Amino acid sequence: MAKEYETVIGLEVHVELATKTKIFCGCATEFGGEPNTHTCPVCTGMPGSLPVLNKQVLEYAIAVGLATNCDITRYGKFDRKNYFYPDNPQNYQISQLYLPICRNGGVEIETKEGGKKIVGIHEIHMEEDAGKLIHDEWEDCSLVDYNRSGVPLIEIVSEPDMRSAEEVIAYLEKLRLIIQYLGASDCKLQEGSMRADVNLSVREAGAEAFGTRTEMKNLNSFKAITRAIEGERERQIDLIEEGKEVVQETRRWDDTKGESYAMRSKEDAQDYRYFPDPDLVPIVVSDEMLDEIRAKQPEFRTEKMLRYKEEYGIPDYDIEIITGTKHMADIFEETVAICNQPKKVSNWLMGETMRLIKEKEVDAEDLRFSPENLARLIALVDTNVINGSVAKEVFEVMFDSDIDPEKYVEEHGLKTVNDEGALRKTIEDVIANNPQSVEDYHNGKEKAIGFLVGQTMKAMKGKADPGMVNKILKELL
Repeated sequence: MAKEYETVIGLEVHVELATKTKIFCGCATEFGGEPNTHTCPVCTGMPGSLPVLNKQVLEYAIAVGLATNCDITRYGKFDRKNYFYPDNPQNYQISQLYLPICRNGGVEIETKEGGKKIVGIHEIHMEEDAGKLIHDEWEDCSLVDYNRSGVPLIEIVSEPDMRSAEEVIAYLEKLRLIIQYLGASDCKLQEGSMRADVNLSVREAGAEAFGTRTEMKNLNSFKAITRAIEGERERQIDLIEEGKEVVQETRRWDDTKGESYAMRSKEDAQDYRYFPDPDLVPIVVSDEMLDEIRAKQPEFRTEKMLRYKEEYGIPDYDIEIITGTKHMADIFEETVAICNQPKKVSNWLMGETMRLIKEKEVDAEDLRFSPENLARLIALVDTNVINGSVAKEVFEVMFDSDIDPEKYVEEHGLKTVNDEGALRKTIEDVIANNPQSVEDYHNGKEKAIGFLVGQTMKAMKGKADPGMVNKILKELL
């Protein structure tokens, strides 16, 4: 009988914080920029330069800790983690080993079976990012860009509580939403502002002891994470079945080939020769500071979903999509505050907005149109200034460049023609030019009127009120 195996997974999630400046100096954290232009003596590790902690980094780390039910360390320190890579300018990284800012937390996820499960958070610590190596094929050399060096990170270390790729994705989704709602990071995996390393081992079902774990790096999408977990699970089971040993090592996942390969043997804490950083003062978190950060915590998705149901009475599916990103939830709430039409606002977000997000491959977090302009567009349709199909055309332009719909309709002559005389004249021409459809209608084919409405709308360049067209058509027929 084939043996049953259980997968045991823990994650180390690195999140780039949304501060304007780096963790220990005043250089910009902006993504992009010419190589080595966002740098200074501190973030390039020049001898004698002294780091100073960015207070906003500490506040974001505490906010994430509170939102993930962690204990906040009231007296903390930074430590030096010594290792030698060319993209690490000081030859050490400032991190936290002995007194991380947050400990013993957890978030609740929903399992595949529909139950609930807590994934424990061992700790959250603050640290600085390294630079970036760029390999030049032509010159056969490696160049280093220190723009990212010193960008603030928090590392969220989970307990080994996850048992499948689905649980891992549910946990990451939960973290991403919490952090986005806090405004602490945009958590874009494709830009590297959220990165996950997967620690995975397998053991026989029912066994107490953990198997030997490997760590997998280079995972920049939920799809890659899922594939890497499945791939590594299979690889370890095959080794065990063949009577071979799983080696504790760091592996790199190649998503194009769908396989991982060994990078280096996995270091332990002692390999890094950690010691408290002598250049940074200890971190003391006062009661006032903690109360202040706690008071600023936003309404998170779970509470938002409950409130939307009670306050706006829109369908559960709409609520789930709209609250899926903070930016869309903000657009929804602000538009409703202006026009007081929750269902109509929800329809625009669920229909045209979702269609264009998919079509143009943009992120919901990057939506450009303003609540004011969406409310104006809804009002234009409500007051019959434009009809539904013109509104969709206008919205598409608004989606790209947030134009004022009132001005746009005026400038492009898109107002609905409510001149009954002109409309009647057009409809008479349409009836005269389509005798077959007229005959079909008189023979009881109701659908024929749809064709005549279409022809009228075409003749009016879409600027007629379909209700009025229908009414006049039926009268004349």
